[in-house]
Amino acid sequence: MSPGKSGHQSDLGEDALVPRVLREYALVADGERGAVIGPDGSVAWLCVPRWDSPAVFSGLLGGAGRYTVAPADPWHVWGGYYENGTMIWHSRWVGDSRIECREALAMPADPHRAVLLRRIEAVDGPAKVTVFFELRGGFGRDQMAGVTRHSATEHSATEHGDVWTGRSGALRFRWTGAGKARHVDGGLAMTVELAEGAKHELVLEISDVDLHDEAPDAGKLWAATEEAWARVVPDCGDLIAVADARHAYAVLHGLTSASGAMVAAATTSLPERLEAGRNYDYRYAWIRDQCYAGLALAGHGPHPLLAGAVRFITERLLADGPGLMPAYTVGGTPIPGERSLRLRGFPGRARRAESSVRAGNRVREQFQLDAFGEALSLFAAAARHDMLGEDDWQAVSVAAAAIEKRWEEPDAGIWELDDQRWAHSRLACVAGLRAIARAATQPRGTGGPGGHGHREAAGWSSLADAITASLRDCVHPSGRLQRAPGDERVDASLLLPVIRGGIDVDDPRGTATVEAIRAELASDGFMYRFRHDARPLHMAEGAFLLCGFWMALVEHAYGNAVAAAHWFERNRSATGPAALYTEEFDVHQRQLRGNLPQAFVHAGMLEGAVTLSRDVRLGGGA
Repeated sequence: MSPGKSGHQSDLGEDALVPRVLREYALVADGERGAVIGPDGSVAWLCVPRWDSPAVFSGLLGGAGRYTVAPADPWHVWGGYYENGTMIWHSRWVGDSRIECREALAMPADPHRAVLLRRIEAVDGPAKVTVFFELRGGFGRDQMAGVTRHSATEHSATEHGDVWTGRSGALRFRWTGAGKARHVDGGLAMTVELAEGAKHELVLEISDVDLHDEAPDAGKLWAATEEAWARVVPDCGDLIAVADARHAYAVLHGLTSASGAMVAAATTSLPERLEAGRNYDYRYAWIRDQCYAGLALAGHGPHPLLAGAVRFITERLLADGPGLMPAYTVGGTPIPGERSLRLRGFPGRARRAESSVRAGNRVREQFQLDAFGEALSLFAAAARHDMLGEDDWQAVSVAAAAIEKRWEEPDAGIWELDDQRWAHSRLACVAGLRAIARAATQPRGTGGPGGHGHREAAGWSSLADAITASLRDCVHPSGRLQRAPGDERVDASLLLPVIRGGIDVDDPRGTATVEAIRAELASDGFMYRFRHDARPLHMAEGAFLLCGFWMALVEHAYGNAVAAAHWFERNRSATGPAALYTEEFDVHQRQLRGNLPQAFVHAGMLEGAVTLSRDVRLGGGA
């Protein structure tokens, strides 16, 4: 077995990494792409040059490609931590000695070039570390070629000797600090030995354009990355759960491109439950998810991520109008159609090979009405910070007109199911229309447009009233709301209108709906989306963490401070050592389920921290 490799044969016949439970993985990200790092020191997933590009390290799904830094002696206990308010991760191994590997994707990010920094340090006692590198683009299909070692003077690398260059498919790489590496089993391997307190820098550049410039200086890259994180993540001393709130900011920033678009998650095809049948590609920007994140940020202040969200959604509305797609690439282009990938897949995926691992997403074919309403809610929140310009107000008019045109059509809904006239979709539009109508009546300088908005605001309010009246077909005989005209079940998405203003807090229909959701979909402090069938809730799917945070916000809206704190803390705990949330949480097995990390769950946690902090008098930033 080669240094840095372990384990089993994949469907491709490649020596693959042994998979680990999701809670043990960390993520480093720079906004344009993200690297998933396992407890064995392996980069298990990285797509270059952007989020939805083919992976160059795909061991997370049983594919080829490795970049591993790990103690030579396996008798170590793994751990790790993020530097506060950053996505700079420390892999940590404790045995007879203590070894750390500081890891980050360099910032500010280059959209064409990923720069992965890894600093090995002998913290306590000497260190002996094995390093293995094999770049495999195209989800493992493209072998390394043209691999050449250059002298330090050729590429101006001074600290750790020679530089390796090569390619994999259309991608180029340059690896600095690996002068001692040798060809082993199709890759490059070496052993690094350090005295106590010593450090060794590794810099890996992967690019879709030629690398003709000088090899970078690791120290300068680290300094720029530290400065960038200090600039984009606020102190959060005014919030409860300060460290987690700052971490949520960092995760959301790490998932957000320079375009302002935020990917839903860094990965594809991680199953939400055993043999679920479909595993979705979340490496794209969902309009709804982007709005959820923007609303969480707006509750705390006028953060640059909020400005980016407004900019991206404005551009998409002005370009596509009533044909707004539910999701886009971070570049604003349509998502490609689904295609199967020849990868074994993460354990627990569907047995049917043709549906287990896919790139692309069928959401491009759907109509999701609620996205227009959420966009209006986002614009209204941004208006309160005087962040809307003329183009943004034009996008507001486009979104409102799209609702007027299409609100009576069936849509796929928040859970992307079959087309129905979902109650949640209509209520999201009601909330957005009412919020933006209020904002539009404010004079410029206090959040309003100071002009044309006055003329349209009355029409938006009237449209909200008409949609509200239509919801008679979603009132259950018991007086609560139901999911759709032909579906009497409750749905956790019906918590959201209480939070956003689609339903007044004192509306008896809303109160009855919340009580029914609490009775039918809650379990030990966690919330499920809806009841699939007669099975116990946990047997159909995992608890949906975003819904748990919504419940905290609803309890807060009703003045139930203790209950709100209970829901917030329970769902805040549903994570692993890296404090990364997935979409679902398996309550019985205490495991993360689904793609990693799920941006809107971090947004929900942040919104909960912001909202609940209004009831807490904080001192000293604690």
